[in-house]
Amino acid sequence: MFVTPSQASPSTPIRVAIVGTGAIARGSHLPALRALAAEQPLEIVAAVDVDAASVEAFCADAGAGSPYTDLDLMLAEQRPDLVTLGTPPRFHRDQTIASLRAGAWVWCEKPPCPSLEDFDAIEAAEGPEPGGPYAAIVFQHRFGSGADHVRALLAEQAMGRPLVAHCQTTWYRDEAYYSVPWRGRWSTEGGGPSMGHGIHQMDLLLDLLGPWSEIRAMAGRLVHDVETEDVSTALVRFENGTMATVVNSVLSPDEVSRIRIDCERATVELTHLYGHRNADWRITPAPGASPEQTAAWRDFGADVPSSHEAQLRGLLADLRAGRRPRSSGADGRTSLELVAALYKAAFTGNTVRAGEIGPGDPYYSALHGNAPGWAPEPAGSGA
Repeated sequence: MFVTPSQASPSTPIRVAIVGTGAIARGSHLPALRALAAEQPLEIVAAVDVDAASVEAFCADAGAGSPYTDLDLMLAEQRPDLVTLGTPPRFHRDQTIASLRAGAWVWCEKPPCPSLEDFDAIEAAEGPEPGGPYAAIVFQHRFGSGADHVRALLAEQAMGRPLVAHCQTTWYRDEAYYSVPWRGRWSTEGGGPSMGHGIHQMDLLLDLLGPWSEIRAMAGRLVHDVETEDVSTALVRFENGTMATVVNSVLSPDEVSRIRIDCERATVELTHLYGHRNADWRITPAPGASPEQTAAWRDFGADVPSSHEAQLRGLLADLRAGRRPRSSGADGRTSLELVAALYKAAFTGNTVRAGEIGPGDPYYSALHGNAPGWAPEPAGSGA
């Protein structure tokens, strides 16, 4: 049974609870909430963490909210309208479902959850359409003025049909990074760079180009002693015919996040690392494009950087209106489905098609698909 809060009017404060008080909550969620609280009625009513000292310090530093170590107790006592999740991926399913059933909308950090099965269980726990409550994934790179402008150009085919694309997340993570016990493990991190790092650029690519149709891939452990991969490459065909290459790596000292899309009449390129502004986008016209066309393509308008704040602003507006937010439901699932398909293609050597992975498929319930050499060793195997 759902306990759905009444539709919030513009003057009604939205009550927010923050679950997980680590770096992402302190560095991204809290600053975004503070900025938006200056624009609209919004109140941080609680924070939750299994570490009592951490959550008490968080609430003291934030100057707001009651500290809890028990999520269910917080939900029962505070009845928040929105819960933000900054916990490890293995907790996302249960914490999201508990929050939804208490009537709260959820904004959950990526990676969304360790499997499509988990995601579908979350979606099944959402409230009825319309009104929710709904659960959205933090995919902040698809928000902001640059992504909005390029999405519109591509949708209108202003630069002609998109033909060729490249999606690159080439970062560097050393041994110290993987010395943290939960990293590099399927059960706790959910996957390697294809899941935990590259999913942001892949999500943006999907948001710009639309549905994909098939994927071929390779994955490897070239440096790190981990369960997951430390590099993957893929070839993706989109429903509109665009052909793309995708590279996800944590082995690359010269770090960059990059998307390039070659259209019939222009190339659009985004080069950044962890977030982008208008200046990070470049549009190069093909010979014959008029100065007027080129100027219109390059007019990104006022600069709104990609950020947690930009995404959360839209989600709060959707919450007040009782409408499904972006990066929730089917729109949020598409990136996780592409990641699952990438792993299946890499570990089986087969081409994987959109919609192929469902109940009964080993890659539906675990991204490693129980593939030999990739699945975790059974407990007590001595490995």
